[in-house]
Amino acid sequence: MPDAQSTEQHKSQLLAQRAELLERMAFERGGVLGRAQVAAERYEASSSDDAQLRSEREDGFAMNEHETAELQDIDRALALVASGHYGECLDCEEFIPEQRLQATPTALRCIACQTALETAQSRA
Repeated sequence: MPDAQSTEQHKSQLLAQRAELLERMAFERGGVLGRAQVAAERYEASSSDDAQLRSEREDGFAMNEHETAELQDIDRALALVASGHYGECLDCEEFIPEQRLQATPTALRCIACQTALETAQSRA
Protein backbone atom coordinates (compact mmCIF):
# COMPACT_ATOMS: atom_id res chain seq x y z
CA MET A 1 0.00 0.00 0.00
CA PRO A 2 1.47 3.37 -0.97
CA ASP A 3 1.91 5.64 2.05
CA ALA A 4 0.82 9.29 2.06
CA GLN A 5 4.30 10.54 1.20
CA SER A 6 4.77 8.25 -1.81
CA THR A 7 1.22 9.00 -3.00
CA GLU A 8 2.03 12.72 -2.89
CA GLN A 9 5.23 12.08 -4.83
CA HIS A 10 3.29 10.12 -7.46
CA LYS A 11 0.68 12.90 -7.60
CA SER A 12 3.41 15.49 -8.20
CA GLN A 13 4.94 13.30 -10.90
CA LEU A 14 1.54 12.80 -12.57
CA LEU A 15 0.82 16.53 -12.51
CA ALA A 16 4.22 17.26 -14.05
CA GLN A 17 3.64 14.62 -16.76
CA ARG A 18 0.21 16.10 -17.45
CA ALA A 19 1.57 19.65 -17.79
CA GLU A 20 4.39 18.46 -20.06
CA LEU A 21 1.98 16.47 -22.23
CA LEU A 22 -0.43 19.40 -22.60
CA GLU A 23 2.46 21.69 -23.49
CA ARG A 24 3.75 19.21 -26.09
CA MET A 25 0.25 18.78 -27.54
CA ALA A 26 -0.18 22.55 -27.86
CA PHE A 27 3.24 22.88 -29.53
CA GLU A 28 2.53 20.04 -31.98
CA ARG A 29 -0.75 21.68 -32.89
CA GLY A 30 1.05 24.90 -33.74
CA GLY A 31 0.44 26.71 -30.47
CA VAL A 32 -2.90 28.47 -30.57
CA LEU A 33 -3.75 26.99 -33.96
CA GLY A 34 -5.64 23.76 -34.06
CA ARG A 35 -4.17 20.64 -35.66
CA ALA A 36 -6.62 20.96 -38.56
CA GLN A 37 -5.44 24.51 -39.25
CA VAL A 38 -1.80 23.45 -39.16
CA ALA A 39 -2.54 20.57 -41.52
CA ALA A 40 -4.40 22.88 -43.91
CA GLU A 41 -1.48 25.31 -43.95
CA ARG A 42 0.97 22.50 -44.60
CA TYR A 43 -1.24 21.21 -47.41
CA GLU A 44 -1.38 24.62 -49.06
CA ALA A 45 2.37 25.19 -48.73
CA SER A 46 3.41 21.68 -49.69
CA SER A 47 4.55 20.49 -53.05
CA SER A 48 4.51 16.90 -51.80
CA ASP A 49 2.62 14.14 -53.48
CA ASP A 50 -0.72 12.80 -52.19
CA ALA A 51 0.82 9.69 -50.63
CA GLN A 52 3.15 11.74 -48.44
CA LEU A 53 0.31 14.04 -47.38
CA ARG A 54 -1.86 11.04 -46.52
CA SER A 55 0.97 9.50 -44.52
CA GLU A 56 1.58 12.73 -42.59
CA ARG A 57 -2.13 13.04 -41.85
CA GLU A 58 -2.34 9.43 -40.62
CA ASP A 59 0.72 9.97 -38.42
CA GLY A 60 -0.92 13.05 -36.95
CA PHE A 61 -4.13 11.17 -36.16
CA ALA A 62 -2.20 8.29 -34.57
CA MET A 63 -0.18 10.72 -32.46
CA ASN A 64 -3.36 12.49 -31.38
CA GLU A 65 -4.95 9.18 -30.31
CA HIS A 66 -1.83 8.21 -28.33
CA GLU A 67 -1.65 11.60 -26.62
CA THR A 68 -5.35 11.52 -25.78
CA ALA A 69 -5.03 8.03 -24.27
CA GLU A 70 -1.97 9.11 -22.28
CA LEU A 71 -3.83 12.16 -20.94
CA GLN A 72 -6.80 9.98 -19.98
CA ASP A 73 -4.47 7.58 -18.11
CA ILE A 74 -2.93 10.45 -16.17
CA ASP A 75 -6.33 11.95 -15.34
CA ARG A 76 -7.63 8.54 -14.23
CA ALA A 77 -4.64 8.08 -11.91
CA LEU A 78 -5.12 11.59 -10.48
CA ALA A 79 -8.80 10.83 -9.86
CA LEU A 80 -7.75 7.71 -7.94
CA VAL A 81 -5.35 9.82 -5.86
CA ALA A 82 -8.20 12.23 -5.08
CA SER A 83 -10.57 9.42 -4.12
CA GLY A 84 -8.00 7.70 -1.90
CA HIS A 85 -7.83 4.59 -4.08
CA TYR A 86 -4.54 5.25 -5.85
CA GLY A 87 -2.38 2.14 -5.93
CA GLU A 88 -5.26 -0.36 -5.77
CA CYS A 89 -5.58 -2.78 -8.67
CA LEU A 90 -8.85 -2.19 -10.55
CA ASP A 91 -9.40 -5.92 -11.00
CA CYS A 92 -8.23 -7.77 -7.89
CA GLU A 93 -8.25 -4.74 -5.54
CA GLU A 94 -4.84 -5.73 -4.14
CA PHE A 95 -2.24 -3.01 -3.78
CA ILE A 96 0.06 -2.45 -6.73
CA PRO A 97 3.71 -2.81 -5.70
CA GLU A 98 5.50 0.51 -5.14
CA GLN A 99 8.17 -0.45 -7.70
CA ARG A 100 5.50 -0.71 -10.39
CA LEU A 101 4.01 2.65 -9.44
CA GLN A 102 7.45 4.24 -9.53
CA ALA A 103 8.05 2.85 -13.02
CA THR A 104 4.51 3.53 -14.25
CA PRO A 105 2.62 6.00 -12.06
CA THR A 106 -0.46 5.61 -14.28
CA ALA A 107 -0.65 1.85 -13.64
CA LEU A 108 -4.21 0.80 -12.86
CA ARG A 109 -3.55 -2.89 -12.40
CA CYS A 110 -1.00 -5.13 -10.77
CA ILE A 111 1.29 -6.97 -13.17
CA ALA A 112 -0.70 -10.22 -12.98
CA CYS A 113 -4.02 -8.53 -13.80
CA GLN A 114 -2.46 -6.34 -16.51
CA THR A 115 -0.90 -9.42 -18.12
CA ALA A 116 -4.24 -11.25 -18.01
CA LEU A 117 -5.98 -8.27 -19.60
CA GLU A 118 -3.42 -7.96 -22.39
CA THR A 119 -3.55 -11.70 -23.05
CA ALA A 120 -7.36 -11.58 -23.30
CA GLN A 121 -7.21 -8.55 -25.60
CA SER A 122 -4.68 -10.21 -27.90
CA ARG A 123 -6.96 -13.23 -28.29
CA ALA A 124 -10.00 -11.12 -29.12
